[in-house]
Amino acid sequence: MRILYLDCSMGAAGDMLMAALYELLDDKQTFLDTMRGLGLPGIEISAEPAVKCGITGTHMKVLVHGSEELDALHDHLHEHAHEHSHDHEHHHHTGLHEIEHLLSHLDLPQTVRDDALAVYHRIAEAESKVHGRPVDQIHFHEVGTLDALADVVGVCLLMHLLAPEKVYASSVHVGSGQVKCAHGILPVPAPATALLLAGVPIYGGAIQGELCTPTGAALLTHFVTKFGELPAMRLLKSGYGMGTKDFPAANCVRAMLGEMDAPTEEILELSCNLDDCTGEAIGFAMERLLDAGALDVYWTSVGMKKNRPGILLTCMCRPLDREKMVELLFRHTTTLGVRESAFRRYTLSRESKTIQTPDGDIRVKVSTGYGVTREKPEFDDLAKIARKTGKSLSELQRSI
Repeated sequence: MRILYLDCSMGAAGDMLMAALYELLDDKQTFLDTMRGLGLPGIEISAEPAVKCGITGTHMKVLVHGSEELDALHDHLHEHAHEHSHDHEHHHHTGLHEIEHLLSHLDLPQTVRDDALAVYHRIAEAESKVHGRPVDQIHFHEVGTLDALADVVGVCLLMHLLAPEKVYASSVHVGSGQVKCAHGILPVPAPATALLLAGVPIYGGAIQGELCTPTGAALLTHFVTKFGELPAMRLLKSGYGMGTKDFPAANCVRAMLGEMDAPTEEILELSCNLDDCTGEAIGFAMERLLDAGALDVYWTSVGMKKNRPGILLTCMCRPLDREKMVELLFRHTTTLGVRESAFRRYTLSRESKTIQTPDGDIRVKVSTGYGVTREKPEFDDLAKIARKTGKSLSELQRSI
């Protein structure tokens, strides 16, 4: 199982994450050529050697119209009704709709565009809550947008190229003190960063300044499945993505790529007994839990007090999703209490491949591990072709 671990002991920013992941690539030039060929307006990207506290790594230099943008993304976020000072009047401001339009036209795999858009939605939603404005009224400053867009797209593309099956990260060092933003002097972590890191283990320290930016926080929470200690794995490569500022400690994100023989993860089982909830309501609750990211939801018939027949509703989820799932259980069922149990599960590594047949493409899920290899065609693809051709599902399965 391919594992990626991100050491965020000096926080995280978009350019630092991109540089750290870039160092793990075998074919670095192809990545740079791809980024340069996207046609992002006014953007130039280069990877430059950098040294922090005696450690050599990479600084990903992003030039916007010939100059390097050094401020954090939130310095350039303005709500729709923000009154701009005179020296900002010449800048164009871009909304989320324009970002979506720009991303949709980039020559990148669909998964990369989807990831980048999801990251931007996280940032916009956090800023919306901070400023009390609807998401569609959150506008991004032109220069900061282009700089951050390159970082976000670069990280999403690198994740696609490296293809880790699991992404873990350390607790996030956010820094301490205050940071100067477009809206004034704010505490560290900045309000948007704090919202984005909800549920993530964070800490401060003696280092004054902002170590984790909103862009870094959004990328971490989108890709990382678990925050905590470095898991046991065979280390294959490590990379260092250097920040611009100098601190007493090396200002970098360290990315470590490795393999794990026995993929395990901690999951939670949330359950509740129901004897006064209709089948339709239980079905709707199950849909809402799955839509919110539950790993599995199922019910079991049980006998309850006074010999009443009842339902044991069980939701399996990741620890980070605990609060969300508990809230949904209370909101959509009649339960008065929810039980929690922690489990460790062992899983096969999973990937998807596409097989071309005379009748059309069929996606196949491949599961491997523990000396086992299994392949299963995607039912939706089989059903679509079966309806079109009149063939049976078994005929199509035999043709693969």
